[in-house]
Amino acid sequence: MTSIKEQAAISRLLSFLQEWDNAGKVARNHILNNFIQTNQGKTSPELEQEFSQGASLFLVRLITCLRITYMTGSCLEKLLKSIGIFLSAVGSNRYLIEFLEVGGVLTLLEILGMEKIKEEDKKESIKLLQLIANSGRKYKELICESYGVRSIAEFLALSKSEETQEEVQILLDSLVHGNPKYQNQVYKGLIALLPCAPPKAQQLSLQTLKTAQSIIGTTHPSIVDCVLKVLGTMHLEVQYEAIELIKDLVNFDVRQSLLRSLVALLIPSVKEMSKLQPKILTDSPILQLTAHLPVFLQQAAAAKTIGVLARRDMSIAEEMLHMRVVHSLMAAMGNTDHSNSQRLASLTLEFFVQTFPVVEEHVRKSMGEELYQLFLIHGEDLYMKIDSIQADILAANEVNVTKALNLYGASNSNFSVVLDTGVLNQMTYITHFGEDAESKE
Repeated sequence: MTSIKEQAAISRLLSFLQEWDNAGKVARNHILNNFIQTNQGKTSPELEQEFSQGASLFLVRLITCLRITYMTGSCLEKLLKSIGIFLSAVGSNRYLIEFLEVGGVLTLLEILGMEKIKEEDKKESIKLLQLIANSGRKYKELICESYGVRSIAEFLALSKSEETQEEVQILLDSLVHGNPKYQNQVYKGLIALLPCAPPKAQQLSLQTLKTAQSIIGTTHPSIVDCVLKVLGTMHLEVQYEAIELIKDLVNFDVRQSLLRSLVALLIPSVKEMSKLQPKILTDSPILQLTAHLPVFLQQAAAAKTIGVLARRDMSIAEEMLHMRVVHSLMAAMGNTDHSNSQRLASLTLEFFVQTFPVVEEHVRKSMGEELYQLFLIHGEDLYMKIDSIQADILAANEVNVTKALNLYGASNSNFSVVLDTGVLNQMTYITHFGEDAESKE
């Protein structure tokens, strides 16, 4: 027989459940507020004690209410927070199973795709998905099998709140760890986000992609184009993450295509320029420049990235010499429409000139003594010192170091690497390259 104390506790529980069952929208909102305030952070045994060993009876009501009302958004945030108290409780495995058995994951993913639901509510849905994913591998697989990666990625691409975007990153990072069956799916979803996501989402996707790349160990063919397109951003924090990822990618099988593509960005193709070209006869020069801006930003970022990679790894610098990087850097230095391209290309060329005697010889010959001396003295500010004729000389240069490399070979003394203190001081690129991309326009 139950004791009087137990009977009283059961009576309180039944009274509470009856109150919930009979409550309207306002009363339920009040009940949820009280529940959240008094039970936040409790363990599973503590919740059972609070509900006289009948906590699951209240959880079932919360889940049922969620499934019935989530399309209307009524009390949705508080419902999700209340369910979260159960799922986050220590020893909550039983609650988790109860939630999943009635299609909890699908409900949470549907919430992410509904336009009428507020972003705050969707953020709570993401937090519940985090709790589920962190419960183990089989739960991560359940989310992925429910087309979760697609739903989560699409939500990230459309999200307006940086706080929410950061919560999504935490979830995607969880899904890529300890999930060998579906980690490639997450990896591809992150790549697909790069061209379409808002700047903060791009930044977070690149960070997570860097982690995913090291876990997966192989590359997807589309990653080179997608990452290089991100270099056209005006947001330096996004550009930084793209360069960080590129620094890792050069250690994988896309190294050659990545380096060649970076060098190619230094000289925008006629096709790329004509695609962005407004009607010359009707549009002003300012509008023309604005239309070309993404290409020029890519050009400047490519010059910056090449400098970063070359300083980190001399073998990369040597490989790019065979790709005519010197010719392309000089051409970028002649782009009078974008001073930041000129500045960054000049800094990177300065490294190659000081490092490789064969480059110094060819650059001096191509520039002529007057322009070359200006370059040596005013490397970073050269774009402010040259006139239009000198800019044309740079843009139309025909430097081809490759021929000399093929003639002498990389091991020849004429191709020896010469590093002095001045060059070593340049190994930290942040001093030269960390400025706003348009600060000197």
